[in-house]
Order: sequence, then C-alpha cells, then structure tokens
Amino acid sequence: MNMLKIVAVPMHKEGRKFVAIFAAITVLLGFIWEPLFWLGAGATVWCYYFFRNPVRMVPQQEGLVISPADGVVSLIEEVVPPADMGLGDAPLTRVSVFMNVFNCHVNRAPIAGKVTNVVYHHGKFLNASLDKASVHNERNSVTLETPSGARIGVVQIAGLVARRIVCFVKEGDSVEAGFRFGLIRFGSRLDVYLPQGITPQVAVGQTAVGGETILADLLGTAPARIGIAE
Repeated sequence: MNMLKIVAVPMHKEGRKFVAIFAAITVLLGFIWEPLFWLGAGATVWCYYFFRNPVRMVPQQEGLVISPADGVVSLIEEVVPPADMGLGDAPLTRVSVFMNVFNCHVNRAPIAGKVTNVVYHHGKFLNASLDKASVHNERNSVTLETPSGARIGVVQIAGLVARRIVCFVKEGDSVEAGFRFGLIRFGSRLDVYLPQGITPQVAVGQTAVGGETILADLLGTAPARIGIAE
C-alpha cells in the first residue's frame, strides 16, 4: 500500500475553513514568538487530522448493521427509543459508540435504506459517554428503513466539546451502507437502535471502525457477543 495514502488521508470539506483559521492564527503567533508558531503548527495538523475522511471497506452482505462511527462501544442496553423516531414504544437494543477528539468524526449510514425521518433537538452539552446524554444533549435523529421493512435508528449526539452537528441527508433520501451522512465537530457519540429481537455482535469496550465494524446481523441468529479485556 502506498505510504502517502496512509499518512495524507483526505480531509472532509467541512474542515477546510477550520484548518484555514488554525493556519492563519499559527502565522500570527509566529510573528509574536517562534515557539508559539510550532504549537500552532501542531494544532493545525491536529485539526486536519480531526476532519480526515478515510476510505473504508464497507461489508456488502445483506442485513449487516455496521458502525456509524469510529470510537469505543460505551453502552449496550435495552431502552425505549425517542418517540419522534417512529420506532415504536417497545424497548429496543441501543448500541452507543463514543468518539473522542482523536477519532475520525465522519458519520456513516449503518445500513442501506430509505431515510424516513430526520429530527433535530436542541439540548445540553453533557459528557457524551453518560447514559443521560441520549435524552438531554443536543442531538439529531435519523431513521432508516430497509427494502425488507426493517427500521434502524441512528442518533448523532453532541458532547462536552462538540458544538455542531452536521447532517447531509433529508427525509426521502436513499442511502447505501457506509454512506457519509453527517459529521459532528470535536468529540461526541452515536447511538444505533436495532430492531426488536436483534442482538448486537459487539461488546462494551470494543473499538469500532466506522463503515467496517459489524454491530449486528438482521438475518443471523448468533447470540450476543461477550468480550473480555486482556
């Protein structure tokens, strides 16, 4: 593999103005004091890296639910989904993926389907790793329906540092699994609501790769996966 492609990962267009701002400040700092220039240069490189938009190998098997984000699986629990998502009032399995400020923050569709609902909520900016962040934090909910009629919910949740949720899809759009549907600036979390009776194929504490890690199989009957830290 070409090493240049590994180091020079493409940047999402949402990050261009931020990198430009960081670079401009870095130049000004250089006129003040040289060590400040190098600190600014490091921050600029980090900003570029934050908005990286890497190519992923998306599994193509029918029925697979893939992780919408890079990060750590922080919670797996049975909860009633938000009423406005149209997923019913019965408890569903929710898989939460927490992203820190060093993770790739481009969000991907967990499964192929039609966007049936997009709802944005204003809210607080609590630590996104907390359970109550799903209810109290600023968030954007997207519901997808597969050709077979299964419905998956995915929620972008802002966190302590995140202050901007970006969503590129609208109701009526059709997306493929792994499609880049949004982005959250500077740290947060994504929740995925699985259909009733579907068990997750990841464990709490597991590192997930957006667009590649399989969270669940809608057509399979495998039991929930248990992980042990070593």
